[in-house]
Amino acid sequence: MAPHRPAPALPCALFLALCALSLPVRARAATASQGASQARAPQGRVPEARVTNRVVETPPEFLQKGTGRAWPWPQKSWRVVWRSFLMLWVGPVPTNLYGETSFNGDSYVASEEQCRAEGKRRDLHNSRQEAGRARVFWILPWRPRSLGCLMLLSKGGVASGFKHVVPNEVVVQRLFQVKGRRVVRATEVPVSWESFNNGDCFILDLGNDIHQWCGSNSNRFERLKATQVSKGIRDNERSGRARVHVSEEGAEPEAMLQVLGPKPALPAGTEDTAKEDAANRKLAKLYKVSNGAGTMSVSLVADENPFAQGALKSEDCFILDHGKDGKIFVWKGTGDRGRVPTATFCSSASPPQVSVLPEGGETPLFKQFFKNWRDPDQTDGLGLSYLSSHIANVERVPFDAATLHTSTAMAAQHGMDDDGTGQKQIWRIEGSSKVPVDPATYGQFYGGDSYIILYNYRHGGRQGQIIYNWQGAQSTQDEVAASAILTAQLDEELGGTPVQSRVVQGKEPAHLMSLFGGKPMIIYKGGTSREGGQTAPASTRLFQVRANSAGATRAVEVLPKAGALNSNDAFVLKTPSAAYLWVGTGASEAEKTGAQELLRVLRAQPVQVAEGSEPDGFWEALGGKAAYRTSPRLKDKKMDAHPPRLFACSNKIGRFVIEEVPGELMQEDLATDDVMLLDTWDQVFVWVGKDSQEEEKTEALTSAKRYIETDPANRDRRTPITVVKQGFEPPSFVGWFLGWDDDYWSVDPLDRAMAELAA
Repeated sequence: MAPHRPAPALPCALFLALCALSLPVRARAATASQGASQARAPQGRVPEARVTNRVVETPPEFLQKGTGRAWPWPQKSWRVVWRSFLMLWVGPVPTNLYGETSFNGDSYVASEEQCRAEGKRRDLHNSRQEAGRARVFWILPWRPRSLGCLMLLSKGGVASGFKHVVPNEVVVQRLFQVKGRRVVRATEVPVSWESFNNGDCFILDLGNDIHQWCGSNSNRFERLKATQVSKGIRDNERSGRARVHVSEEGAEPEAMLQVLGPKPALPAGTEDTAKEDAANRKLAKLYKVSNGAGTMSVSLVADENPFAQGALKSEDCFILDHGKDGKIFVWKGTGDRGRVPTATFCSSASPPQVSVLPEGGETPLFKQFFKNWRDPDQTDGLGLSYLSSHIANVERVPFDAATLHTSTAMAAQHGMDDDGTGQKQIWRIEGSSKVPVDPATYGQFYGGDSYIILYNYRHGGRQGQIIYNWQGAQSTQDEVAASAILTAQLDEELGGTPVQSRVVQGKEPAHLMSLFGGKPMIIYKGGTSREGGQTAPASTRLFQVRANSAGATRAVEVLPKAGALNSNDAFVLKTPSAAYLWVGTGASEAEKTGAQELLRVLRAQPVQVAEGSEPDGFWEALGGKAAYRTSPRLKDKKMDAHPPRLFACSNKIGRFVIEEVPGELMQEDLATDDVMLLDTWDQVFVWVGKDSQEEEKTEALTSAKRYIETDPANRDRRTPITVVKQGFEPPSFVGWFLGWDDDYWSVDPLDRAMAELAA
């Protein structure tokens, strides 16, 4: 067996890959070459002659035979049929197999030389399963004498190394190690027991039989990835002709032992930690090949994987460098028309294996470097993803209440689980108990109190509940602590399924602001609403009214000073003798409406004042004129500056660790045996997996608070922290994930993958 191939130098590797682009994807018919030798070449060898290549569709007479069981070439013509491979090599189909079988997953090139008086012509016939998917690629020159050109075609099926695939006689022998936790990768290793350990999964590919072996200490992520790769090899590279055998350590089948020999004692694998995942992210780099104005250039797209599938544009060509494994993938989009000058082969003792893949013909080993690869028939979800080197970049969705129930993306970005019309109950914390609040005063919150709000809603046919724990800025520490305890008790009484959201005064989420029937959420600066303890309001009061992106408003009592004004908002000023509705030049209609609703609550008849036309009494009530903010509010660019980030919290290795999950946010990233943190900037979600440990739950809540406090961006420490239980995620949570499936956990993902493997 050949030793493991070392990584080539990057310039040489890229040079090799670029050689594979020597002719455009859409081959053109050309005239017959002149002056070629008239002598017939020996059978089995490509003649040394100048030829012209013409790519044509499958001949009609070939299709009439049904499934490609006959190759009707003229008997007097010299012919050779070449099997194409997803590597820089081709091999002739044995002549005794002409007309026998061609496989759906493979592509073939037939070379027909016809002796003519004016010279020779060679026609290339590509038998493709789906028109437009298989492509012909060339490298000139490649191997002198034996190969004048190289043809690489693919739509799956290529699996046999350097030998032609004969029915039931696929000959290949390779071993893949599947390792990692959050970022799991399959890497080719030497076919030997020395490559094995009991902490990882391995795939022994023998062509017709694929053996998936799972070490006794392998994790569920590795088992799931190994199952997906094994299935991909079977379905993509073997077109379903191979059989997959899954075995556990200690139950190795005889076929494995025949190849590997007697099984020795295996070492323990290295820990699958964040360090290992970080190393896996560095395994591959993605480059874009540009050919503008006839000048070829290569630019780095991303130096860490997983990559976003959306980065691969049909009109371009890309190179994926898996240097550690000695593999180079050249991906050609269907619309790529670039022509790269041919060049000689870069000399190297161990040249890399180069696979040229047309769009639609990607292999499992290529797909594994992309986050949630979706084939053309898998177009569910939110649509095309966007590339970022580490974290997702989500497109802003305008708010539309009419479509809120069907758009989780809208729910997530605007923080709206529904339109706020569901049933609600509100309690005020008094001592160690919760006391019901008069429904007539729903929507009014005092800074000296803490409250519990239970909200019921429906989304997509599912019943959901949210418990908001609102803590006033002047509420006592005892009441703040009691509110947290009573929230947990209410959660237990309701079966442990509600979403819990801790809200600090001044950081109210959009959905909480929308619960009060179109009226603003009114927040008094201090005081209390409890019976017998009501604080007398100040004689002069100023309220700032601001709407969020969903149109819900909040009226917050502020210090009655001119410097508190803002041209972007509406304000209500109430004095012992008058009331003013001050409308800033940038105030919205929702803010003006909210201010009018506030005046009704305050039972005041206002004088509406436009900015710049204030009467003297207005300024006198505010202590005189003063400078205030008049610049227009910046356009909301939160989605660009602060895209969502996902973190995994685990103590599987004996200590509590937090690691970021890179790439697009996918439901499969939520490990049921872990606690996850989802940071959407306006709030932080703590997602609790059903199999997570109590220590992880406790540490995750503490870590979420510490994460906010230590953020270099100087985050507001009052940022809400929301606890979400697996299976009871609200729309404002699920909308951040691509293609969320409510039934995803009804069957264990690993069991589902195993069932698909056995299908």
